[in-house]
Amino acid sequence: MRSRPAAGGGRWVDVDPARVARWVEGFADRHGPSTCTPQEYGLLLTAPDGATAELHAPPGVPGAADLDGFLAAVSRPRRIGLLLARKGAVAVGIAAGAKLVVSKVDTRYVQGRTAAGGWSQQRFARRRDNQAKAAVADAVEVTVRLLLPEVPTLAALVCGGDRRAVDAVLADRRLAPLSVLRAERLLAVPEPRHAVLLAAIPAARAVHVLVRDPDPGSPVKP
Repeated sequence: MRSRPAAGGGRWVDVDPARVARWVEGFADRHGPSTCTPQEYGLLLTAPDGATAELHAPPGVPGAADLDGFLAAVSRPRRIGLLLARKGAVAVGIAAGAKLVVSKVDTRYVQGRTAAGGWSQQRFARRRDNQAKAAVADAVEVTVRLLLPEVPTLAALVCGGDRRAVDAVLADRRLAPLSVLRAERLLAVPEPRHAVLLAAIPAARAVHVLVRDPDPGSPVKP
C-alpha cells in the first residue's frame, strides 16, 4: 500500500482490491465499528471516534449499496484499457484482471528546446512541432489498432503520463467510442515503456482511500 498527503488534510492510501476487506477490518480495529454510506465515488466509512475513510471505486467498477457489494465489485476481474503517453512515447495495453494480455510500446524522437535565437530558433521550433505531430499520429494509430476493436469488452480506459499528450491522442475522431470510457484518474508515470505499462496495472486497479483522522478533542460517539 502507498500513502501520500491529501490536499485539504488527511492522506490517500492505495489498496489492492484483494486487500480492501483486510484494510477495512484494520480501520475498524483502530477507530471502532463504522457506519457505511453509499457515495457517488464509492463508499464512506464513518467511525465512532470521528475518523472517516472514503473508498473510491477503481475505474470501471459499478456503484454498490453496502460494503459487501463494494468488496465483491472491486475484486471481480474486468478488462481495462491502458493509454500512457508522453512526448514521443506511448504505451497501449489491455489488462484482464491483474494480467497484461495485449500491449504495444512506440517511441519516436522529438527534439528538445534549443537556446539558439532568431532564424535558427524558428527552424528548430518547426522541426520540433513536426516531430511532435508525427509522434501523436503514430500513437493514434497504435491506439486505434489495439484498443478500438476491444471497446465493447472494456470496463474503462485508464490513462497516464502527460495529460496534453493523452488528450492529443484521444482527440482523433475515430477514438470517440474509447474516450467515452476514459476514467478521471490520470496515473503519474515516467516515460512509457513495457515495464511502466506493467506497473500501471495495479495502480489502475487500486482502491483509492482518503483517510481523515479524528480531531484530538472530538468526543467518541457511543
